[in-house]
Amino acid sequence: MTLSYTEDALLPLSGIQHFAYCPRQWALIQVENQWLENASTAQGRIIHHRVDDPYFTEARDMVKTERAIPLISRQLGLYGIADLLEIHKKKDGQNITYSLVEYKRGKPKPDDRDEVQLCAQAICLEEMRSTAIKSGDIYYDMIKNRHRVEFSKQLRERVRELSQAMHACYEQGITPAAIKSRKCKNCSMINVCMPKLGSLNTKAERYIPNLVQELERDL
Repeated sequence: MTLSYTEDALLPLSGIQHFAYCPRQWALIQVENQWLENASTAQGRIIHHRVDDPYFTEARDMVKTERAIPLISRQLGLYGIADLLEIHKKKDGQNITYSLVEYKRGKPKPDDRDEVQLCAQAICLEEMRSTAIKSGDIYYDMIKNRHRVEFSKQLRERVRELSQAMHACYEQGITPAAIKSRKCKNCSMINVCMPKLGSLNTKAERYIPNLVQELERDL
C-alpha cells in the first residue's frame, strides 16, 4: 500500500542519513531536539553553505545547473533541499534528463548513509516533476571527485523502509537504546548519547524492521 503523508507529518530529508547511520543519533536530534557540533559537522556545514545558493543558475552547452532545489515527497513524507541539479537537454530540445549532485566532506563511506540521502532526493524530484532519474553523484571534498550512485530497486526500497521507520519513531516519540560501536567515537552526539549505558546485546538492524511492522499495524 502506498502511503501519503500530510504536510504536518513531513520530516526533514537530511535526517535519513543520520537514521541510516544510527537510529538513536537521529532520534536525539529529531525527537528530542538535541544537537552538538564537532569538527566534522562544522566542515560539512561550511561546504553546503558554499553551494546553497537558490538564485544560482548556469547554462553550458546543453546542460543547465541549478542550486538549492526545494524538494518534497508525500510518499516518503520528507522535505528538504538538493545541493545541485543538472538538467541535460538533448539536441532536439524535447528530451530532458535530470541528475542530482550532493556535496559531502570527507570521502566515500563504508555504509550507505550518503547513498540513501541522494536516492531520497531523487524520489522527491521524480514525484515533483513526473520523471525518472536513474543515477546521481556525490561530490566528496576530500578527494575532489564525484562518486556515482545508481538508484537501484534495492536502494529505493531501503529509502522507503528508512522513511517509514523514521515516521514510526517520530509519531511514537521513540528514542532507540544506545548501542556502543566503533563509529561512536566520531559521532558529535556521543556526550548526549552515552552509548556505554546502552544494552550491548541489542542489534541496531533490528530497529528498522520492528518499527516498520508497528507502523503497518497502526494504519
